[in-house]
Amino acid sequence: MGLFRTRTAAVFGIDAHLIDVEVDLYPSGSARDFITVGMPDLAVRESRERIKSALMNSGFGYPAKAVTINLAPANVRKEGAGFDLPMALGILGATGALQPSDHHAFAGELSLDGSLRPVRGTLSMAVCARRSGLRYLVVPKENAPEAAVVEGIRVLGVRHLAEAVAALRAPEEFAAEYPAADADGANTIPDFADVRGQTTAKRACEVAAAGGHNVLLVGPPGSGKTMLARRLAGILPPLDFDEALETTQIHSVAGQLKPGAGLLRRRPFRSPHHTVSDAGLIGGGSGMPRPGEASLAHNGVLFLDELPEFARNVLEQLRQPLEEGAVTIARTSGTMRFPARFMLIAAMNPCPCGYYGDASRECRCTGGIIQRYLGKISGPLLDRIDLHVEVPAVPYKELRASDTGTTSERMRDRVLNARARQQARGFYNANLPPSQVRPLCALDEAGERTLELAMKKMGLSARAHDRLLKVARTIADLDNADRVLAKHLAEAIQYRSLDRSYWG
Repeated sequence: MGLFRTRTAAVFGIDAHLIDVEVDLYPSGSARDFITVGMPDLAVRESRERIKSALMNSGFGYPAKAVTINLAPANVRKEGAGFDLPMALGILGATGALQPSDHHAFAGELSLDGSLRPVRGTLSMAVCARRSGLRYLVVPKENAPEAAVVEGIRVLGVRHLAEAVAALRAPEEFAAEYPAADADGANTIPDFADVRGQTTAKRACEVAAAGGHNVLLVGPPGSGKTMLARRLAGILPPLDFDEALETTQIHSVAGQLKPGAGLLRRRPFRSPHHTVSDAGLIGGGSGMPRPGEASLAHNGVLFLDELPEFARNVLEQLRQPLEEGAVTIARTSGTMRFPARFMLIAAMNPCPCGYYGDASRECRCTGGIIQRYLGKISGPLLDRIDLHVEVPAVPYKELRASDTGTTSERMRDRVLNARARQQARGFYNANLPPSQVRPLCALDEAGERTLELAMKKMGLSARAHDRLLKVARTIADLDNADRVLAKHLAEAIQYRSLDRSYWG
C-alpha cells in the first residue's frame, strides 16, 4: 500500500486540463478521515459518501485508513462529480488492489451502487487526453460515443465501477467505442418555399447567409418574421469538421448534448425567450462560468424575437461577441473565453401595438410611445446589424398564390457559390478585417457618388460605412462579380433604409 496516482481532466471554459489524482492512505484516528485538497468545489468534496458506498456495494470494500486526495495542479478549480471515478480507483490502487498506469484517464459520476452516470465535457476531455499523449479514456457508456469522435485515443465506455477496474487492468480486452451518427441527422429544417410573398425579405436572408451578416426584421404581427428566421439556418453550408468539433464541445460543456449523441453537423439555431438574463444570454453564472445562448449559437444563428422586449442591459452585452466573435468572462479563478461567432437574426414590431406604418390597420401608439419603444435598442447595437429589413403584411393575393417562390435548395446553392468565392479570399465578408475592406470593396466613380450621398442623407457612422461596403461585396459575390458596382451598393443601401424611417 502507498501513494497511487490516476488521471482525469477538469473543464475550464470549453477546454480541459489534465489533472493528477493522487491518493495516500495513513492510519486512521483523525477527526477528518477523508480529505480532498486542490481547490475542489462542493460537489467534489461531497464525493466522499458516494465513493464509500460505491466501493462497498461493488464488493471492493473500503480501507480502514484515513484518505488524503490531492487534485493537482492546485491552481485549477475542480468542479462537478466527474472526479468520483478516478478518486475511487485511486483509493483502490492505494490499497494495492490495482497497478498504476500512465496511459489512462478516467471521468464519471458514481451512484451509490457503483454504477456510473454521464458527465459534462467528455469531448473536451478526449481532446485533452489525446494532446497529453494518453492511450485510453474511460468514461460512462452514455458519454463514450461523444468522446470517440476524437481520433488518436481509444475511448472505453463503462457502466459500472467494476468495469472501470477491468478497463484499467486489461484495456486491450475492452472493445473501443465508435462515434455515434452525427447528431440532428434526422431533423428537417423548414423550407423558404413555405413563406408566401416577402420577396425582398427572402432576398435579404439570402444576402445575410451568403456573407454571414446580421439581420433585423421589422414588421407587423403575422407578417412572417419568425418563419423567415427559422428557415435561414437551412440555407447555410454544413459545418466542416473543425467547426463541428468546436460547436459540439460547447454543447457538451453546457450539458446540451443528448446521451449517445455524436458531432453536431447542422448549424445551431438558438432562440432564447426575451426574459433571459445576461448570464443566460452571454454566459457566466455562479461558480464555474457556463456558455450562454450566444456561445451555444456559435457557428450558427442566434434569433432574438421581439427584440425591444429584452432588457436593455442584456442586449448591450451582445456588443463584444458581435464585434469579436467571442465572450470573455473574468473571475477570480481566471479568465475564460467562450467562442461566440454567430449570425444575429432579430425581429421586432415597428411599435408596441405592431401596426405603425401598416396600410390596413390603424396604429394606436403616439409618437412618444413609439420613440420610447424604439429607444430600447441602442445605436451602437444597431450599427452592428448589417441589414435592416422591413417585412410588411402579406397581401391576400400573394398569400393565396399557387407559386411557392424560391426554395431553400436554390437559395443554398447560390449561398454556397458566394461563400466559395469568399473562402478563396480568406475571409467571409462579415468578418473582413478593416485593412481588407477598401481593397476588396473598391468602388468606381458612380459607386463613390452613391455612397457619399447615402452617408450624408442617412447619417451613418463609420462602422455602418464599413458594414455597408461588406454587404455590397456579398451582393457582388452572389452576382459572380469581381468588383462592387453601383447597383450592388444601391441594394446594400436599401437594406439600411430603416435607419432613416424609424431611427432617423
